[in-house]
Amino acid sequence: MLVTSVGISTTWGQMMSSISRDIDEETPLQERLNRLTSSIGKVGLAVAFLVLVVLLVRYFTGNTKDENGIREFNGSRTKFDDIMNAVVGIVADAVTIVVVAIPEGLPLAVTLTLAYSMKKMMADQAMVRKLSACETMGSATTICTDKTGTLTLNEMKVTKFWLGLEPVAETGSAYSKVAPFVLQLIQEGVALNTTGSVHKPNKPGSEFEFAGSPTEKTILSWAVLELNMDMEHLTRSCSVVHVETFNSKKKRSGVLLRRKADNTVSAHWKGAAEMVLKMCSRYYDASGIVKDLDNDSMLKLEHIIEGMAASSLRCIAFAHVEVAEEELGDGEGNTMVKVKDNGLTLLGLVGIKDPCRPGVKKAVEACQHAGVNVKMITGDNVFTAKAIATECGILRPNQDTDGAVVEGEEFRNYTPEERLEKVDKICVMARSSPFDKLLMVQCLKQKGHVVAVTGDGTNDAPALKEADIGLSMGIQGTEVAKESSDIVILDDNFASVVTVLRWGRCVYNNIQKFIQFQLTVNVAALAINFVAAVSAGEVPLTAVQLLWVNLIMDTLGALALATEKPTMELMDKLPVGRTKPLITNVMWRNILAQALYQIVVLLTLQFRGESIFSVTSGVNDTLIFNTFVLCQVFNEFNARKMEKRNVFKGIHRSKLFLGIIGTTIILQVVMVEFLKKFADTERLNWGQWAICIGLAAISWPIGWVVKLIPVPDKPLLNFLSTKK
Repeated sequence: MLVTSVGISTTWGQMMSSISRDIDEETPLQERLNRLTSSIGKVGLAVAFLVLVVLLVRYFTGNTKDENGIREFNGSRTKFDDIMNAVVGIVADAVTIVVVAIPEGLPLAVTLTLAYSMKKMMADQAMVRKLSACETMGSATTICTDKTGTLTLNEMKVTKFWLGLEPVAETGSAYSKVAPFVLQLIQEGVALNTTGSVHKPNKPGSEFEFAGSPTEKTILSWAVLELNMDMEHLTRSCSVVHVETFNSKKKRSGVLLRRKADNTVSAHWKGAAEMVLKMCSRYYDASGIVKDLDNDSMLKLEHIIEGMAASSLRCIAFAHVEVAEEELGDGEGNTMVKVKDNGLTLLGLVGIKDPCRPGVKKAVEACQHAGVNVKMITGDNVFTAKAIATECGILRPNQDTDGAVVEGEEFRNYTPEERLEKVDKICVMARSSPFDKLLMVQCLKQKGHVVAVTGDGTNDAPALKEADIGLSMGIQGTEVAKESSDIVILDDNFASVVTVLRWGRCVYNNIQKFIQFQLTVNVAALAINFVAAVSAGEVPLTAVQLLWVNLIMDTLGALALATEKPTMELMDKLPVGRTKPLITNVMWRNILAQALYQIVVLLTLQFRGESIFSVTSGVNDTLIFNTFVLCQVFNEFNARKMEKRNVFKGIHRSKLFLGIIGTTIILQVVMVEFLKKFADTERLNWGQWAICIGLAAISWPIGWVVKLIPVPDKPLLNFLSTKK
């Protein structure tokens, strides 16, 4: 035996190094948010700089006056301390504008909604290992799913058994008609060519316990319970000379064994029926007679295999060959360490049924309705894969499968250009290896898709790591698969993947609601302060007031809008993918309408409020501040539904939202009525409060009317999209 590679140079080492490497890819939402905050920051800095320049120019040219109407700057007669105080005040106003413009509450909103959804998803059988995966799932355009245990129940059972060209009925008496030595050979092949095990506790009435992979356990269960196989006796009566382990490329496993009773040597093979059949030249019939496997018989057996596969059965074949003693040596006294793989005699075919999960077809249809393409990647043959895919709704009945169903080897042999061209059309990939799954994920990502992948095996780890969202299985999944994934599906059910998708869309939708709400505040505050600074030389909202607005709008607004629960309406929309802008045309319509109304109202109060309401300058400034804050409170209701006119639907279930609205109003009353010196406000009477509330409440009918205005689907501001 020769060691050819160790450590990281081995296949296992390369795979583990690839999944342990940290991929610092930004999620689609992170890319959008970075672009958005950068744009807002630049606009805010520009407005703040203009306000700074205008206020400084007005001050040093003597165009500003104090409360007594006396010009503040009088050249050399003005004290240095007064100049510095005025300049510091102007700089503070400019800095405040920057603080208000930059939505520092956005990270808080994102974190809150991710943490909230993560906690709720745990109750829906999804354990989130990577926080950002919640929102990434909301952008998913394609889901690549396994078959066994995800689309199916993983409750396998042998339902068909063929001996040669004849089916054997599923009854104990039928097996008694099979030649005993043929049954003995099948039992040898099952008991010794397996990675599973059988155990029966010594307690009275106890049942057999089977361990191993789902397929191994099914075959062992069938052999023990139907063929009366005594595994312990068989393993004692034979010694294993050599083992060829199962791999995803050859789809078969073999064992070379020596019988202790007569010292004869046999090779047994088990695996995918079409693979094992190619190695056979003869077959046994039920009477134990060996017959040649001519072209006619081969064709009939192929039809049998295809028929079972078309009935959603996984087909496994058993074959064996007696090995002469001289075949074990190489002529120089050295023993061969290879299981003979030609000239075999076919022992039988079994068909294993794994029923589809209840509700999986409905879940697949929900994904397709939501614009998410579901692709099934399986190790089964094409016919089984087609049957299961049709049963699950991935393929339509009588659908043209040309290009929609491929084998892993075929996909692997495409040129990179052909793969990119054909990958969108593929719905089912059969006889695939973990490398094929990885290759498909890479192709889909190159095409701009946001890809979610389900996997349960160690070999699935690279694809889980490469995908935008890796979904491992909590029951059947290996520890390596779970460590490589972003979300663990605790019940191994595809319906739970749909739940994760809905939560992901909810996260994305909640963040959009907060951005719409936040930008309305920003646009209104920037416009009001800029216009007032340029025209009147002063800003109507003081630094403390703006910071207060910033605090309640960022922190409390984020908490209120980030904890909305998902609705079924979210699954009626197409996925956002990677390229759609974060701020949609609908959001711009709502933002501009509400911001324009607030600007008109507040500037009217700024320039005509004292005369309209016959109040002092201090009371007028308080009216502006109070109306501005209450406008945001009422607009928070509008932000709950970006497209629906009924913004109160389901509000009774959002207790946290109502609590935060109440808290905001109470804090605002305290700010106006009791913190006069701190907030630079004046107390308002009941009539003035009613005026503020009335002006703010008009936000609701405006929001209702504005939502009647249709908007185009094409983004108005392409620079906010992540890709042009």
